[in-house]
Amino acid sequence: MRGSPSCEITVVRFGVWHGAVVFVAAAALASMAAWLVSSPLGQGAWVRAAVVASSLVVIVLAASLLRTRPVTLRWDGTSWSLASVTAPPTATVPGELFVALDLGSFLLLRFLPEARSGPGSVRWIPVGRRGLEREWHAFRCAVYSPRPAPGSAVADPRLP
Repeated sequence: MRGSPSCEITVVRFGVWHGAVVFVAAAALASMAAWLVSSPLGQGAWVRAAVVASSLVVIVLAASLLRTRPVTLRWDGTSWSLASVTAPPTATVPGELFVALDLGSFLLLRFLPEARSGPGSVRWIPVGRRGLEREWHAFRCAVYSPRPAPGSAVADPRLP
């Protein structure tokens, strides 16, 4: 079996991601505000409280999605690893990478570390093509390349 060649990218631009998160959060808040304004005053207080609570949840979720840190993703031909740009090179975390959303020039990736410690260990990584034009094709090939079966001998991906 021939694997895809090794690949490494550093993701530092998040402008499209931040814009999309702000847009969706603003649309959700605007629709809830419009519902509150247009609903009859006789509506139950618990319903209004639920809408206000939902608005707070939207704000907290949007704030958490806006906190994105630069990372380096590496594919060695057999497995993925993730490293913080500010961490030393030896502090890489091996794991699995999955595509959650593919819009052609934008990917939303889900990185699941090998040492899973719960749902909080999952990293969501928004990756845009802008700034990565030279590496984009090789990176997409690596993201979609088949993973070798555990324990199978894999040919060196650098060899023809």
